[in-house]
Amino acid sequence: MPEKDYYETLGVNRSASDSEIKKAYRKLAVKFHPDKNPGDKNAEEKFKEISAAFEILKDPEKRNQYDQFGHDAFRGGRSSSQGVDPFDLFKDAFGGGGGGGGGFGSIFEDFFGGGGTSNQSEGTRGSDLRVSVEITLEQAAIGVEKEIKYQRQTSCDSCSGSGASEGSGKIMCSTCGGIGQVATNQGFISIRRTCPTCQGSGVTIENPCKACGGQGRLKSPDKVKVQIPPGVSDGNRLCSRGRGDAGAMGGTSGDLYVDVHIKEHSKFDRDEDDLFHDILIPFTLATLGGAVQVPTLQGKVTLKIPSGTQANKTFRIKDKGMPNLRAPNRKGDLYARTIIHIPPKLTKLQREKLVEFAKASGEEDLQADEGFLDKAKRLFD
Repeated sequence: MPEKDYYETLGVNRSASDSEIKKAYRKLAVKFHPDKNPGDKNAEEKFKEISAAFEILKDPEKRNQYDQFGHDAFRGGRSSSQGVDPFDLFKDAFGGGGGGGGGFGSIFEDFFGGGGTSNQSEGTRGSDLRVSVEITLEQAAIGVEKEIKYQRQTSCDSCSGSGASEGSGKIMCSTCGGIGQVATNQGFISIRRTCPTCQGSGVTIENPCKACGGQGRLKSPDKVKVQIPPGVSDGNRLCSRGRGDAGAMGGTSGDLYVDVHIKEHSKFDRDEDDLFHDILIPFTLATLGGAVQVPTLQGKVTLKIPSGTQANKTFRIKDKGMPNLRAPNRKGDLYARTIIHIPPKLTKLQREKLVEFAKASGEEDLQADEGFLDKAKRLFD
């Protein structure tokens, strides 16, 4: 049986954006997750199928290989999605939870009454953090490394993140008996909630560390260097794994998400990989033709202007736009639009010559004492 197209598996077009692919995956993953379909082998297979498709399409490099070579791109030693845990993909897509399906429960906790309890003795995962960084269009074109300073919860040095004083340790939570959840009955329905004493970890600290109060972490300033790739767009989000808040009582750290904002440029407008620029040229050059220097992000280039060029004429300058984020060697174009410049003042000689030109063009009804702007308007309308 031929292998099913990954785009078809997720129900998206081949031109779908990264956010559209992730949205489609999340919708299907929730629908077919084994925790929501216990014992349903078809749902389990469907979950694995959409996870395999998402593993390829979420990665720009793998997606580019798949677009060129299809499934053959991942045979014969090429990079492959084999061995990827679909539950890890689910966790990444939804931003939290444990492996093996443990993260699914937390998403529906308010509806179904509880989440997973795996790895509770290892503490609680830290929160994800979000910061912004501003760069110029030139930096977006070539890529740039930015150092970001921010505040986060870091592991306590006094207790090495355990939350316990020296010689002390963790004991079973007396409230939930180590389960991490407590149950309340509402009629015939039993609802499970995260334990308020241990926050779902199933353990408490016998003798809490005085420096961090048993949390195993402290708020402190931090910094990280983030490599922003060429072709990034305004609003793109990067992720630095493990650079969020440290987990409580030795739990794993959350992630740091960096939102990229690009400053408005004085010369260029951007539409995906293409750039747009208005060039101001004299009406004499537009009439007679010639050449003009056009700025690009890599320096100026010479553009030939044919005689009789009209206002708002657009010229395409190939490969002078932005690099493509998925394929940096492929670039967009620069589109230069002409704006005809009419001088606000003329010398006496210039005025006489222009009047002669107007008469030679059949505009004999022009009066010598008319203002230049009126003449120009009548001449070129």
